[in-house]
Amino acid sequence: MTGLSAKIASVEESQTLALTKQASQLKARGVDVVSLTAGEPDFATPEHVKEAAIRAIRDNFTHYTPNTGIPELITAIREKFASKNGLEFGPTQILVSCGAKHSIFNALLAICNPGDEVIIPAPYWVSYPEMAKIADGIPVVVPTTRESGFRLTPDALSGALTRRSKVLILNSPSNPTGSVYSRTDLEALAPVIESAGLYVIADEIYENILYDNLSHHSIGAIGALAGRVVTVSGVSKAYAMTGWRIGYMGGPAEVIGAAAKVQSQATSNANSIAQRAALAALTGPDDDVQRMVTEFRRRRDLFMSALNAIPGIVLDPPGGAFYLFPDVSAFVGSRAGDTVIAGDMQLSAYLLDQAKVAVVPGTPFGSPGYIRLSYACSVAEITKAASRLAGAFAELHHD
Repeated sequence: MTGLSAKIASVEESQTLALTKQASQLKARGVDVVSLTAGEPDFATPEHVKEAAIRAIRDNFTHYTPNTGIPELITAIREKFASKNGLEFGPTQILVSCGAKHSIFNALLAICNPGDEVIIPAPYWVSYPEMAKIADGIPVVVPTTRESGFRLTPDALSGALTRRSKVLILNSPSNPTGSVYSRTDLEALAPVIESAGLYVIADEIYENILYDNLSHHSIGAIGALAGRVVTVSGVSKAYAMTGWRIGYMGGPAEVIGAAAKVQSQATSNANSIAQRAALAALTGPDDDVQRMVTEFRRRRDLFMSALNAIPGIVLDPPGGAFYLFPDVSAFVGSRAGDTVIAGDMQLSAYLLDQAKVAVVPGTPFGSPGYIRLSYACSVAEITKAASRLAGAFAELHHD
C-alpha cells in the first residue's frame, strides 16, 4: 500500500513558522530583511532563570521526571493559578507540557471524538484549526468584527452551536489582534457555554502582556464553568523563554488525566532542565517581565503612529500581546507596475519583495484583508520597517 496519511495531508503548515523561515533564509543570503513574523520576544531570558538551569545541569538533573511535571513546579503553577487567576486546582489537575501549543494539542486530543465540532472565533491563531483536524475534530470558525473589538459575542456563539459542538477555544489576550476579554465579556458568554455543555480551552499565554491599565480575567474563574474549562499558559512569552518549551494547563481532573495519557505516549515529560528554569521564573521576581511590557508598550505606540500615518491603513490599538493587525483591504485590487494586489497574500509577498519587510497575511488567521506585524523586535527594526512600508504602500494605486 502506498500513500501517506490523508488526515495530515489536509493539515496546513504553520504560516508564521514558514514565513519566519523564509525571512531567515533571505537574511542568510545577505538580504537586509526586517522580519515581523515571529511571536518571539527579542529579550534575553532573565538571569535568575538561566542560573536555575545551570544549577540543574550541575546537579545532574538530566533524567526523566514524572510525566505530568516535577512536583515543585506543579505546586508553583497551582499557586500561580490561585493567586493570579482565581483558579483552584489539585495536584492531579495540572499537566506540564512542551510549550503552550503542546498543551492545547494534548487537550484537544483528550476531548475530541471524530466529528466533534471545535468552535474557533476568528481572527484566530493559525494552529487552532489544524490542531482540531489532527484531533479528528471539525473546526467551526465564527467571525468576529472590528466593531466588537474582535471579541466573540453570546449571539455569535449561540448561532454557531449544533448538537455536535464540543469545545470552544478562547484566546485572551489574542494572537493576532491583541484583543482582551473583560470580566463582563466572559460572564456574558458563560450562560451560552453552560447551556450547550461545551468544554472551553482558554489560551492565556499572553496574560502578562497587557497595556492601558487593562486586566486579565480567566473564564475558568466563573463558578458555573469551573468544571468545564482547561486553562493554558506558559513561560514562553512573559519570560522570553520561547526556546525552553514549557507550557502548562489546569483543568478538570478527567481532561488532565486523559491529556497526560496522550503525553505519556507522545513525548513523556517536558525537558527536566527547562522545568527547573520555569520554576525559577514562576517563583522569582517579575521585574524583567514589567520592564519588557513597558518596552512593548513603547514599541506598540511608535509602530502604530507610523502605520496610522499611511493612507488606507485602518488600525486600532491592541490591548495585549505584541502584534498589530491592521485592515489593509483598501489596497486589494491596487497595483504597482505589473504587480497586482489580489488580496492579503499577494500584499504580503509584495511587501517582502519590494520593501524587504516580512509580515504574515491575515488569511491564515481567518481574516482576509488584514496583515499581522509583530513588534517583538527592536525599535531600530521597527523604525526601519515603518519607513520601508510607507514607501511600498505609497507605490500602490488603483486604476
